[in-house]
Amino acid sequence: MRIGIPAETRPGETRVAATPETVKKLAAKHQVVVQSGAGMPASVTDDAYAAAGAQIVGAAEAFAADVVLKVRAPNADERGMMKAGTVVIGMLNPFDSENIAAMAAAGLQAFALEAVPRITRAQSMDVLSSQANIAGYKAVMMAANTYQRFMPMLMTAAGTVKAARVLIMGVGVAGLQAIATAKRLGAVIEASDVRPPVKEQVESLGAKFIDVPFLTEEEKEIAKGVGGYARPMPADWMRRQAELVHERAKQADVIITTALIPGRPAPTLISEETVKAMKPGSVIVDLAVSQGGNCPLSELGKTVVKHGVYIVGEPDLATLVAADASALYARNVLDFLKLIIDKEDQLVIDREDEIIKATLVCAGGEVLRK
Repeated sequence: MRIGIPAETRPGETRVAATPETVKKLAAKHQVVVQSGAGMPASVTDDAYAAAGAQIVGAAEAFAADVVLKVRAPNADERGMMKAGTVVIGMLNPFDSENIAAMAAAGLQAFALEAVPRITRAQSMDVLSSQANIAGYKAVMMAANTYQRFMPMLMTAAGTVKAARVLIMGVGVAGLQAIATAKRLGAVIEASDVRPPVKEQVESLGAKFIDVPFLTEEEKEIAKGVGGYARPMPADWMRRQAELVHERAKQADVIITTALIPGRPAPTLISEETVKAMKPGSVIVDLAVSQGGNCPLSELGKTVVKHGVYIVGEPDLATLVAADASALYARNVLDFLKLIIDKEDQLVIDREDEIIKATLVCAGGEVLRK
């Protein structure tokens, strides 16, 4: 089988879908072709790929493979280079119905890895978790770089410097990594999430959990989430959370917001009124900016100062840690390939498998996920 790894063309995308580590494993049984320069933004040279057993080719040859490994969904030009029946694997955005329809029209068999279900068997393929982990780390580092004071408490001959107070909003994979990273930097941390079970995880990392009481059984049920993801909470609970967050935000030096709901605009967690009440020089890092933002003052791709507060709206923070982000993503992809390649090294797509069923967005000219 011929497996192609093209260079990513989306602006700002620095990751690559395979690394020399994964290419070496694939090349033992398959022909692997890598587009020249595909790994350079992630500090991987063509020579490193060649040493791992890959053939270095141009874009057309990479896209002409039987299986094409991508980070982002192919654009119109890239779709035009692939033959009907080509298997495309990547973060293809299953909610982008227009692009999925275009891939179906091109006759592609496309797997959107963001749709991998959060079950034990699929953990090693969970691209959202692997990339969110990196984003949570990078968010704290960016906050520390923007914040005009120290993060840890320091006792010096010139006096004592208080530790920064960090508030984490949304305690999924990114939020938990943000807590762990901020803790390593010596900050005092509080965290909030709609899901009660995460309280134990938050406290195990040394942070204080901000508990918003549930007043009805409906609120308790919704707060459990679905498949590891949060669900939109009732308006009254959101109001109570906003009031509590407002008070905590006034004391915070750094706020990192990570709350996302798949296929929906990001919920507003930090209002403009809350920003106005925050201390001058404090920092907000909005990880949800690509989906509208958890703060209405966030601006996509920019760091702005509003009411004396720095608001960082940099999207896709994992792209800023390209080498490790690519390494983790490539391992996710490799494990997914094991699901669709049998012991005879032939492509076998079992549509009854729950992982396949969840991720296969189009095949045979038909859109399968609507």
